[in-house]
Parts: sequence; structure tokens; C-alpha cells
Amino acid sequence: MDEVTYECPECGIDTFHEIIKRTEKGDGEDVLIRCSECEKVHTVMLRPPKIVIVKTTLSDGRESRNVEIEVDEDEEISRGDVFEHGGNYWTVTRLDDPSSRSQESLLASNILSMWATRSDKTVVGITMTDGEFSESSKIDCEPEKIFSCGSIIFVAGNKWRIRAIHTGKGRTLTGSRYAHEIRRIYLHPPDKIYDT
Repeated sequence: MDEVTYECPECGIDTFHEIIKRTEKGDGEDVLIRCSECEKVHTVMLRPPKIVIVKTTLSDGRESRNVEIEVDEDEEISRGDVFEHGGNYWTVTRLDDPSSRSQESLLASNILSMWATRSDKTVVGITMTDGEFSESSKIDCEPEKIFSCGSIIFVAGNKWRIRAIHTGKGRTLTGSRYAHEIRRIYLHPPDKIYDT
């Protein structure tokens, strides 16, 4: 005997129900069940949720693109949620309701537009300075990678020493930071000595 837990309309609480009969209906099914408490028989209609399209802006570093993402209409989406799309992971940063007001959480069917940033990699700006010559570039790395002032890293096959790290709140000549906290790393040749 197959049993499921379901809210009984007679008892008003979740109870064990015996499955009497299953009938396919379109993409779902109707299930005839009997409550083990009050013996009431009732039908439960199980249907897959409809799919809705959520217009989404995906930001990867300084590049952004608009995509349409298919989501179950009854799925609740919140700021901070992580989802997979195109082989990458993204974190929801903003949700707008039909009135274009930002919300913390919405059902997919109520989302006018959504924004997300790539969360499986971080793009860190770097400035490489050798004497009078400076060149700016970027490196891709995991958000949790740690960079430490004074340590040696390789960029484009060359050794560089991390002279300073800028977090957006200021520049530091000491300590370590996670990649996702860093705006820019300042690099110098490893054989140069600088006063701190």
C-alpha cells in the first residue's frame, strides 16, 4: 500500500493518506487518496508549474548582457540566491516588481526584471609598474583566492611582487585580502626594494 502525507480537507492537518488510484492528466496526474484518520476520500490534482520567462541582466566584470531565463512561475527568488546559467554561477543582486520597485524577494511570475553578477569568478584589476613604465590589465580568479602584500605572483609569464592592494575603501601596503574584496592590485618587479 502506497502512502503519502497530505493536508486532509476534513481534518485540516497533514495526515497519512492511502493512494487508491492514479490517473494521468496532461503533464500531471490526478491522485485519489484516503485519509488514515477520518477515512475521507478526495482527489489531489498534481500539475507541473507553468514556466515563465524572467528578463535578466547578467554582469561579468564590466561586461553585461541581457538574457531570458525560464523559471517555474511559483518559484520564489530572493536577492543573494545563486543559480547556474550557461555553465557559470550567478548571484541575484536586484529584483524589480511590475512597478519597477526593487524587492528583496518575489515569485518568478511577479518579476519584471532581475540582475545578477557572476559568482564563480572575480575579475581583479592590476597595475604593473617597472620604473617609469606602467601597464594596466585584469586577472580572473576565484572569489575566495587570497592575495597578500609582499607576495610574488605570476602575470603573463613574469614574476611580480604585490606592492599594494586597493579595496575601494583605501590602499594598503600590508595584509591580505580575498579577491572579491579587491578593486586593484599594484605590482612591481620582485627585485626592487621599497620603503614602507
